[in-house]
Amino acid sequence: MADLDNKDQAEMDPADMEDVEEVEEEETGEDNSKARQLTMQMMQNPQILAALQERLDGLVGSPSGYMESLPKVVKRRVNALKNLQVKCAHIEAKFYEEVHELERKYAALYQPLFDKRSEIVRAAYEPTDEECEWKQDEEEELTVSKQEEMKEKAKVEEEKKVLTVFKNVDLLSEMLQEHDEPILKHLQDIKVKFSDAGQPMSFTLEFHFEPNDFFTNTVLTKTYKMRSEPDESDPFSFDGPEIMGCTGCAIDWVKGKNVTLKTIKKKQKHKGRGTVRTVTKTVPNDSFFNFFSPPEVPEGGEMDEDSEAVLAADFEIGHFIRERIVPRAVLYFTGEAIEDDDDDYDEEGEEADDEEGEEEADEENDPDYEPKKDAKPPEECKQQ
Repeated sequence: MADLDNKDQAEMDPADMEDVEEVEEEETGEDNSKARQLTMQMMQNPQILAALQERLDGLVGSPSGYMESLPKVVKRRVNALKNLQVKCAHIEAKFYEEVHELERKYAALYQPLFDKRSEIVRAAYEPTDEECEWKQDEEEELTVSKQEEMKEKAKVEEEKKVLTVFKNVDLLSEMLQEHDEPILKHLQDIKVKFSDAGQPMSFTLEFHFEPNDFFTNTVLTKTYKMRSEPDESDPFSFDGPEIMGCTGCAIDWVKGKNVTLKTIKKKQKHKGRGTVRTVTKTVPNDSFFNFFSPPEVPEGGEMDEDSEAVLAADFEIGHFIRERIVPRAVLYFTGEAIEDDDDDYDEEGEEADDEEGEEEADEENDPDYEPKKDAKPPEECKQQ
């Protein structure tokens, strides 16, 4: 039989052999396309992704077996390298401590500029013509009437300057409630204060308010405590200073003006008599000003998931205000800083478009792909 097979193969027309090879290539390409489509479907399934993530989390910190297979002399060298890495982490921690000292030094140089900025924003100081000179990109020179119009508009914007900054930043606008806005119109400035030399690393956000009808405080504060040293139990995880906790401040609300609380009425029915009564309760209310009452971190460091999520978001907001909002407030007011922040997302979007293009190309090259099968009938489109 083998001889007959060999004979048949030898007598086969070369053109037929090419056809066989083409069929095999088509089958391989079809298999690859189906496998790719199956992978895409799996990666879009949230249950599969959650299971995969859980599996990966379980592998974190588990030995791979590779180290155990190494010769003893190599293991000794690896241990020596790890010790060097720990020493590098401690040096890096000192580096960030010196960076903090530099921040303190230059904060004092920035402050006069920030103070003048605050005076201009509050209309306490009117800048000179020289200070107002700015390169205009292909814009016509402002006429006298146009200047007067802009001055009137500036008076209106003056009342909502901080609101504009907050609303321009998604991270902050998500915190704002409608009942917060009348209060934030009285916010005049936000300052950053660094801990003194020799003190534990920290920074404080100061929110300066003009006298208002909501609370008697002129300054609300939020202090973030930081640490710049490797964790002895996991020194290789060190990646710069981390926020260890934060403390807010008490707000001296005017009676009836506390927007962090709300009053609700509930009807209760007596089990025995069947009578109904209305009970008034005071419960927490969503507000930006909850920012000044963060959850306390227990000494043991263990917290429930909800508190951990609140603190994680709080740390992100505090860091963003310190690093971005305070130094570049005018650019967030004009929206220019927002455009810079969005550039990264545009690039990701372009990459996504490219991937979609590749998928479409794969479908067109798939011999079994029929667009009519994927197209929904008119009835389905109408229902959507």
